[in-house]
Amino acid sequence: MKLRAIAFVNNDRKEIEDDNWGNVFSTLELADDIFPEAFDGIDAFSHLNIIFYMDRVLDEKAIPECRHPRNNKDLPKIGTYAQRNKNRPNKLGLTTVELIERKGNKIIVKNLDAIHGTPILDIKPIMKEYLPKGEIKEPNWTEEIMKNYW
Repeated sequence: MKLRAIAFVNNDRKEIEDDNWGNVFSTLELADDIFPEAFDGIDAFSHLNIIFYMDRVLDEKAIPECRHPRNNKDLPKIGTYAQRNKNRPNKLGLTTVELIERKGNKIIVKNLDAIHGTPILDIKPIMKEYLPKGEIKEPNWTEEIMKNYW
C-alpha cells in the first residue's frame, strides 16, 4: 500500500490537544507535485471531508486496545473502533470541515482538528446523497467528551 500527502495543514495549533477546535482556521496547501487545478470546482461545496495522517502520534501509543474515552474512568471502557481517538493503529483522522475559501493551490477551512504540518491524504466534498439516511444513534457518553471539542 502506498500513500502520499496531497497537501499539508498550516494553522496555529502546534501541539496535540483534545479540545477547543471550534475557532481554528486552517490553510491546506497542495503538495508541490499536485496541480492547483485539483481544487477546481471545490468552492461550489460548503463542507469537505478531510482524511489526514496523524504523524505525530507515537507508534507505541497507536494500539487497538480497550480504554476509557479520554482516559475518564467515569466513562465505559470501549474498543478503539468505538471511539474517534488519535491512538489508532493506522493513525488516520477524518473530519468534516467547513470550506471558507479557495486561493489557488490553497483552501481555508474551519473545524479541522489537525495540527500544523499534518499531512493530508485526501479531500472529498460532502454531498447530501452520501449522508446517513435516518436517525444517527450514539451513546450518551459522547456528549460528555465533546462538550468542549468545538
